[in-house]
Amino acid sequence: LVTGASGLVGQGIRRVADEAKDSFIWLSSKDGDLRKMEDCRKIFSKYKPTHVIHLAAFVGGLFKNMKYPVEFWNHNISMNNNVLQCAYEFKVRKVISCLSTCIFPDKTSYPIDETMVHDGPPHHSNEAYAYAKRMVDVTNRAYHAQYGCEFTSVIPTNVYGPHDNYNLDDSHVIPGLIHKCYLAKKYKRPFECWGSGSPL
Repeated sequence: LVTGASGLVGQGIRRVADEAKDSFIWLSSKDGDLRKMEDCRKIFSKYKPTHVIHLAAFVGGLFKNMKYPVEFWNHNISMNNNVLQCAYEFKVRKVISCLSTCIFPDKTSYPIDETMVHDGPPHHSNEAYAYAKRMVDVTNRAYHAQYGCEFTSVIPTNVYGPHDNYNLDDSHVIPGLIHKCYLAKKYKRPFECWGSGSPL
């Protein structure tokens, strides 16, 4: 069972999985609202998955994160808690959740790796989303400690490509820059980036 299957990472997994012999169930928000436990339980009851790849998230770029921190926290915490609780209740053998690069501490040494996730606060610009994603790691370990669940997570870094959000108002940096570059070339105008170049 793949949540968030219509997004960037979900579509990438789907392209690879189509070559595999395993059967996948591809979910999008049209199949139910994972923020609601009732919807989540109905999905798990209907499909009875043995494995879950949890990609569903309320996402957006820098400005959307700064404008709606409460929604980023609440929507993601609800989705993640509901999916992991249902995975436990329905005896799912393995869950792999997708985290985000923004969970790493803002002030850190490089190179970074997954052992450093909780070594300091994330950047203030997206801390609600970052902490909600960090809690997946904490929740995974709690379910393993208490129930022996095989819940884990991955942290893809700077992914972009087909099926990404290229909307200039709320995209991430790379797809936003790609779209701006495309428009600059198409309309033969200068390629301009947002901001003054000073860090936030």
